[in-house]
Amino acid sequence: MDRIIINVGRQFGSGGKQVALMLGEKLGIKVYDNELISKAAESSGFSKDLFRQKDEKRSLFSFSSFFSTQGFGQPENYVNENELFKIQSRVISDIAEKEAAVIVGRCADYILRDRGCTLDVFICAPMEIRKKRISDRLGISMDKAEDLIEKTDRKRETYYNYFTFGNWGVASNYDLCIDSSILDIDGTAEYIIDFARRAGLLNL
Repeated sequence: MDRIIINVGRQFGSGGKQVALMLGEKLGIKVYDNELISKAAESSGFSKDLFRQKDEKRSLFSFSSFFSTQGFGQPENYVNENELFKIQSRVISDIAEKEAAVIVGRCADYILRDRGCTLDVFICAPMEIRKKRISDRLGISMDKAEDLIEKTDRKRETYYNYFTFGNWGVASNYDLCIDSSILDIDGTAEYIIDFARRAGLLNL
């Protein structure tokens, strides 16, 4: 198989993470999501908690609570989202140099925009489907699920637009946009694989 990188953007509750995991299983390649955060933490020396709390969000955090080594916990020391984005960008680029992979979110489509053999996918679904999925998964009401969806999508959109100067979820930013509710998780993953094959990115 060619060393393909599939970058998966997704609406919250669309099943994008599940589609990414299914792609990884079907293609026999790694899926980087929370694992990417761990890799970024390992490569930078920062605590994993810093990356988890900053993940796809924009804000300013003090080193004092999160720095994993001694001697740097002074209140005047800060790390901003730009520095963390640079660290994650290096991790993503390093992954793409070494292996085929599925990368979820984190502006990977933008970071790897000049690299060949990448497929940029955006997973969406109707709001009612997303509300039901989140409500069932988290055990919350449909109204609370809708509120959480709107807040999470707004954070992802702000994060993506800030770092890429693009527009999160806009079709022209991606090679393929697909409603996961039509073919479900497995069918969506199969469709993406077929698309990649037809595009000459896979020789399976």
